[in-house]
Amino acid sequence: MTALLQVQDLSKRFGGFVALDGISVSVEKGERLGLIGPNGSGKSTLVNCICGTLQNETGSVHFDGRPVDGLIAHERTRLGLARSFQLPRPFPSLNLADNLRIPLLYTVQARSGLLRSAGDLDNRCRDLLKMVGLDAKATRFPRDLTQVEMRKLELARAMAAEPKLLIADEAMAGLSHSEIEDILALLVRLNEQGITVILIEHIMRAVMSFSQRIVVLVSGRKIADDKPDAVVNNPEVVGAYLGQ
Repeated sequence: MTALLQVQDLSKRFGGFVALDGISVSVEKGERLGLIGPNGSGKSTLVNCICGTLQNETGSVHFDGRPVDGLIAHERTRLGLARSFQLPRPFPSLNLADNLRIPLLYTVQARSGLLRSAGDLDNRCRDLLKMVGLDAKATRFPRDLTQVEMRKLELARAMAAEPKLLIADEAMAGLSHSEIEDILALLVRLNEQGITVILIEHIMRAVMSFSQRIVVLVSGRKIADDKPDAVVNNPEVVGAYLGQ
């Protein structure tokens, strides 16, 4: 297997506070990776450094065989690195289909340089909404959605960028058991279509069910990187995160 994402010795400080301390993580093409850790462990900072929202002080990030240090967020997205946010951020004044046209126009079309016809864009928006079960609400607005539908729209917006790697940041927070299963099934389908997925989540049964490998951060350090069963039986993980 070939590493799609390679993070090497990455560190980030905020003044005197060390948010990330020499983190190294490799993600293979087609892999399903879980990223866990208590609040304040550095998960969001790591994702922001990977995606270009923050710039790391030391270390490096390589994506799809090329260095991306110094590239800003939209440049990395155009390379195929997309994320969904813990708090969905749709355009409230645009309907669901138009929310998907934005990444199609400004990421996918900008990446290829080829203009898509209005009909092609309409078809792609419809396909993406059908993928997440929202095709019947294409002309509705985000305010009309339930919480789980909003999560699905957020994933569809990320997928509209046609990524090679999707980082799903707490896509199941606040959802019921059946809704969690819906999101897990959607993420597995995306992975089966060839999308590499990093899942950041506090719901351990979801992480265990989804992940082929789990990375654990605590206080800006990586304390575990192994298969799920090995991670949950790791004494340092049990003591620092899962509880004695």
